[in-house]
Amino acid sequence: MKKVFVSGCYDILHAGHIQFFEEARALGDYLIVSFASAEVLWHHKRRKPSIPDDHKRVLLQGLRVIDEVIVTQGHKEGLDFEEDFLRLRPDFLIVTDDDKYGLLKRELCAKVGAQYVILPKTPPRFEPVSTSSIVRWVQAPTEAPLRVDFAGGWLDVPRFSRPGEFIVNCAISPLVSLREWPYEKQAGLGGSGAWALLNGRDGVNSELDMGVGWQDPAVIRETGLCVWRSGKSPVLDFKQNGDFLTGRLAILWTGKSHDTPGFADYVRDYDRIAESGRLARDGALHANPQRLAEGMSVYYQAQLDEGMEPLLAIPGAMAHKYCGGGYGGYALYLFEDAAMRTQALAASENLRAIEPFCRI
Repeated sequence: MKKVFVSGCYDILHAGHIQFFEEARALGDYLIVSFASAEVLWHHKRRKPSIPDDHKRVLLQGLRVIDEVIVTQGHKEGLDFEEDFLRLRPDFLIVTDDDKYGLLKRELCAKVGAQYVILPKTPPRFEPVSTSSIVRWVQAPTEAPLRVDFAGGWLDVPRFSRPGEFIVNCAISPLVSLREWPYEKQAGLGGSGAWALLNGRDGVNSELDMGVGWQDPAVIRETGLCVWRSGKSPVLDFKQNGDFLTGRLAILWTGKSHDTPGFADYVRDYDRIAESGRLARDGALHANPQRLAEGMSVYYQAQLDEGMEPLLAIPGAMAHKYCGGGYGGYALYLFEDAAMRTQALAASENLRAIEPFCRI
């Protein structure tokens, strides 16, 4: 009888584990699966298992492909199963091609004459997942805000970042969910960042991979009225709940969507953009809507100089600008007071009210 031995955490069992077990079992007659005990998991990774050891053992034992389950207690990194392996003397030790402890495991196999086998990553029969991705999915919120940016945009793109400068933005409601999305798509409101958060993914890395900045997923995850330090990754300068903007904000659909990555490398006035961020930061710091409007206006002028079409002027609005990279999508309007916004909403079908959103 050929004994096959595999080891791992198997903290949250998923179909990828089953496929691995089946491929390992096919190499012999008897499959032994070991997993690190809760005490060992804490010793090496400083985290608790998702379920108690006895529950995990029962789950594994219930799989018809597995013949024996062992809970390991060893503290040797990468070889917590060494004592059991030497006792059982299996014929094969099966690992995946991303195993980090190959040298140690080969030496262990040599002690008992076992064959060290690396299973290649065969095409999965299903969309691959990992334990960490399952945890992120379970922890993902059911609703998320989108965002509007007041000033300093593009300074969150690593290659355009400027030390000492700022990006000012705000999470907004109404919220969105995987089933309800009450906004236009590709609209400059950070929808891709919200979508990543709702699906339990790291939106910051996703945005950076597209060659754009991190401000969308950063503020959508943080919520509130935020000031960020320009740089290669999100660093929060300060935040507040944004209550002084309640009743003052609205967005106007321009009639066409936009593609931020498509014009990331356009020529633009980064000195003026940096100035807008400093003004808007001062407005956010002192809860001063007039100062915030000044920052918006400076940024809007940079957008016009870049070649964007002038936006509709609306009575009662202190400032307006394109959201996100512009050239379409939504435009943001900041009103003098709630009464002025109410009048503007009554006069325009394309204008809609939004409010600051801050999750405590």
